[in-house]
Amino acid sequence: MTGSIVISEAALASLIGLTAHEIPGVVGMAPATLKEGLSRVLGRANAREGVVVSREGGEYAADLYVVVAYGVSIPTVARNIKDRVEHVVKTQAGIELKATRVHAVGVQRV
Repeated sequence: MTGSIVISEAALASLIGLTAHEIPGVVGMAPATLKEGLSRVLGRANAREGVVVSREGGEYAADLYVVVAYGVSIPTVARNIKDRVEHVVKTQAGIELKATRVHAVGVQRV
């Protein structure tokens, strides 16, 4: 008997969002789309906010929109996010991301 395991893009985005929140220097995620912005205004934030997962052929790519803490090295935080997200997605979901792009869209005092 053979079968397959399918991981939805929404589940993958949630895994990526939760992982990004664990990185020191990340204050939060920023809405990646107008729909997410409206959901936030209405008080419906979720784990995949600020994450856009796209699939091109059989390969996945992720864009993360983050707000970082004032005073941290943005390139260092972005690199840490990229490395950790790629590791977690590969080990926990069995998916290798073709591209992981981190967009620092804001800085906030904590």
